[in-house]
Amino acid sequence: MVGDNVEQGVYPFTEAMRIADDLELDLVEISPTAVPPVCRIVDYQKFLYQQKKREKEQKAKAVRIVVKEIRFGPQTDEHDYNFKLKHAVGFLKDGCKVKAYVFFKGRSILFKEQGEILLLRFANDLEDYAKVDQLPQLEGKRMIITFSPKKTK
Repeated sequence: MVGDNVEQGVYPFTEAMRIADDLELDLVEISPTAVPPVCRIVDYQKFLYQQKKREKEQKAKAVRIVVKEIRFGPQTDEHDYNFKLKHAVGFLKDGCKVKAYVFFKGRSILFKEQGEILLLRFANDLEDYAKVDQLPQLEGKRMIITFSPKKTK
């Protein structure tokens, strides 16, 4: 048993409960798998509050991965390509992942090769800023490629 204003040591359950009642606090089992189990004398409501607070802080420190999407057509013009490339570079610098895809409408699925060439060119142009997670892959009417930002030192 451990706690504030309590002599640490091994106590029988009944004596530990009596000590907790005398201090008008609760006996909380902290580590049930230890031999003997570790209990603490605390105010249980305060204990729960602090536990929730710690969990909330850990959740806030967790890294969130944001995926930004960029859409191309199989015959995307040079100016549009450069515009989207500039946006992709910005997303990667911000630490976001980028998912670029060529969307084939109707009969434009005949230009699969053009779509793949476009995505490979895009990957080549982003070489300094990102690494390729997944090479161009056709899924239904979309050809998709994904990028992760390169780690900067």
